Amino acid sequence: MTQILLIEDDPETADAIVAELTEHGFEVRWAPDGIGGLDCARESSPDALIVDRMLPGMDGLTVIEALRKDEVRTPVLVLSALGAVDDRVRGLRVGGDDYLTKPFALVELVARVEALLRRPIDSRETTLHAGPLELDLIERAVRRGEREIDLLPREFRLLEYMMRRSDQLLTRAMLLEEVWNYKFVPATTNLIDVHMGRLRHKVDGPGETQLIHNVRGSGFILRVR
Repeated sequence: MTQILLIEDDPETADAIVAELTEHGFEVRWAPDGIGGLDCARESSPDALIVDRMLPGMDGLTVIEALRKDEVRTPVLVLSALGAVDDRVRGLRVGGDDYLTKPFALVELVARVEALLRRPIDSRETTLHAGPLELDLIERAVRRGEREIDLLPREFRLLEYMMRRSDQLLTRAMLLEEVWNYKFVPATTNLIDVHMGRLRHKVDGPGETQLIHNVRGSGFILRVR
């Protein structure tokens, strides 16, 4: 069973997260403070960590920094009430892999954890592969089999994000936050649908198996299985 370590000082929030993750088949350990959480992370070697930023004893960013100095590459989802761009950037730069601003929907937290678990342990590779797709991060080139795909910068970033999380449902909120850096999701916008339509037209050519799927009312999946 996949093991998740939750480091969160608020019992009510922790109980809700533990219950949701457990319902989705994860085994969850909970640490209510930074020092205990760091010790637990070092001892138990979880598959992923969820770390609140503001913790008693040792703040969450210090916990993450300590683990990264120990060469621990376990994926980390940072939780924080601080949603400014500078705060999110700092959380990612110290070693966090994803950042979720409070308050959040539990279903999105689960989706982000699942996405983190599908990432390679070392995500610094320069070439990504997902089914017949190959994306070269250095040359900024994309191929589907022998066919070259010409993408605009935003389309390239969108496809990169999807390839790193293939076969995972990606909500519009996740895409707006991670690809467009939107702090708040507009009440109504077709931005994602317009760009996804253009990307799908380029990725899924005539006679080719469809890779990009629209899950009505939920989001999108790059399905390669």
